[in-house]
Amino acid sequence: MAALIGWTRQVPQVWGEIEQTGCYKVKEKYIRAKNDTIADYYLKLYEWYTRKSRDYINIPEDTKYPIWFSMSEDFRLQKIPNTVTLRVEIPEDKALIIDMEKWDYRGNLMYVPKDRKDRENFEKELEKYGIADETALAGSAKGNHYPLLKKKVIDSWERLFTMRPESLEKGFATTWEIKKEWVKEVEHCES
Repeated sequence: MAALIGWTRQVPQVWGEIEQTGCYKVKEKYIRAKNDTIADYYLKLYEWYTRKSRDYINIPEDTKYPIWFSMSEDFRLQKIPNTVTLRVEIPEDKALIIDMEKWDYRGNLMYVPKDRKDRENFEKELEKYGIADETALAGSAKGNHYPLLKKKVIDSWERLFTMRPESLEKGFATTWEIKKEWVKEVEHCES
């Protein structure tokens, strides 16, 4: 079976757990520690992502949160103190690849366009209704005043799963576990 190469930066405890148990699945406490005051937003976003991803990939039932991988060494997260970077060979059937730009749109509660022209058309539609902040459609009560536009935004998020990135370098891979045998290199950054 073919494998994808990906890089993920984690806290040292993640590598310790992989060494001890042979497998790691994301823990809510790490998301909370990393994201501090906006952790609840990310937990909700990642739970949505996992729920929707189940339509496209087999995910272990006991997992709620994805593990993110850069697909290019040039775009991987850089070393910072008290982290480890893992180079991992992920079996293709265990990874979901998504477009970085589309993820940014979704993460910001925005419309995920098919292409540049679709984005321009959507912006004209917002202008027609006098909507300056499209994030309010999905993220606030304002969407209740424009239910069709709100639905259009939310429905567009499915494109995250159906429109692959132009190249692996423009994408992220996600898995819901890391198995020890997948890890090919570990870089520690103590300070």
